[in-house]
Amino acid sequence: MNVMSAAEQYRILAENTAEIISEDEFKKKLEKCVAEKKPLRCKLGIDPSAPDLHLGHAVVLHKLRQFQELGHHIIIILGDFTGRLGDPTGRSEMRKQLSEEEVLANARTYQEQIFNILDEAKTEMVFNSEWLSKLNFADVIKLASTLTVARMMEREDFSKRYRDNVAIGIHEFFYPLMQGYDSIAIRADIEFGATEQKFNLLMGRHLQREYGHEPQIAFTMPILVGTDGAQKMSKSLGNYIGITETPDQIYGKAMSIADDLMPEYFRLATSLPTEEVNSILEGLKSKSIHPRDAKMRLAREIVILYHGNKAAEAAEAQFKKVFQKREMPNEMDSFKCVAPAGITGVMVDSGLVSSKSEARRMIQQNGVKINGSAVESIDLQLSEKKEHIILLKYERRKKTLGLV
Repeated sequence: MNVMSAAEQYRILAENTAEIISEDEFKKKLEKCVAEKKPLRCKLGIDPSAPDLHLGHAVVLHKLRQFQELGHHIIIILGDFTGRLGDPTGRSEMRKQLSEEEVLANARTYQEQIFNILDEAKTEMVFNSEWLSKLNFADVIKLASTLTVARMMEREDFSKRYRDNVAIGIHEFFYPLMQGYDSIAIRADIEFGATEQKFNLLMGRHLQREYGHEPQIAFTMPILVGTDGAQKMSKSLGNYIGITETPDQIYGKAMSIADDLMPEYFRLATSLPTEEVNSILEGLKSKSIHPRDAKMRLAREIVILYHGNKAAEAAEAQFKKVFQKREMPNEMDSFKCVAPAGITGVMVDSGLVSSKSEARRMIQQNGVKINGSAVESIDLQLSEKKEHIILLKYERRKKTLGLV
């Protein structure tokens, strides 16, 4: 493994984290692994609850890549078993359970997309059904006996649902126990997750102690705010940047974020060195760097991560052509609809957006244009029998809508 000192590894690995529990234990683990030349076993559990990964998921994956480059062993646990139950974290109601077929289909997509960031040759990927499906009822009772109901109700989501008289299924209590048992099964030294996953990560530490193992270190990573600047990045909210989207889509979506989100995106969504990020942010503060130029640099760096330099240069040139010079792109899909037609329905039918609620949200954010003019009403009817050009700045999708 890498011969870098424990102190230098700590400096690199602790950057841009939300919390390390505990820092002293982590330093000791690093010192031990350097002395024994034995890599740390680093765990990330992912429930395949949706088919695609976005920049929010990528925050923790890039941190794992840092560990990987320093010679540590990365273990991705695809929660085909826990995914059927569903993580109750942050839920205001009981989550709909996915079928085994749905979970496995999503898992296949995750397997493909994760290696856009991690080195496949140096990554171990396992399914937690391998051990969880083999537990008998006595094993489950033993696992449940390690925790009290009072401790489980310390979870904010559970306590809020209880106060609001919203149903909590007994099976939901088993999720953190199952997720924590994963750490026992693979003997994890470190587990990673977003800040909202802290309870689950600490459950791993608790169960490892109960089963006589050395407790893992909990690494929590910041949650990336979506392109709307209001809520965490989520595909269901339409405020995401997918890591497998086209260079044009990624570049355009990055350019749509608010200026005050740039520091967060530079630190969490690019691979730029901390010193360079600090220099850019200082330039913004002193006004020696124009926000537009900084944002173009941000968009370019994100595209480079997933598509390379040439694709980033082409995406930037296309963006300048369409949005700065107000020219139409060289290639534009076409869609025919029958007039009169409501703007939100046309946007859905043409594939610009996935739902009418997403269409309404974008219109209300002044993100939809027809022939260069912003659409002001969600009730707009397209009735003229002529070609409409809709440029969707927020999503960076473009369609030619010919009304017939």
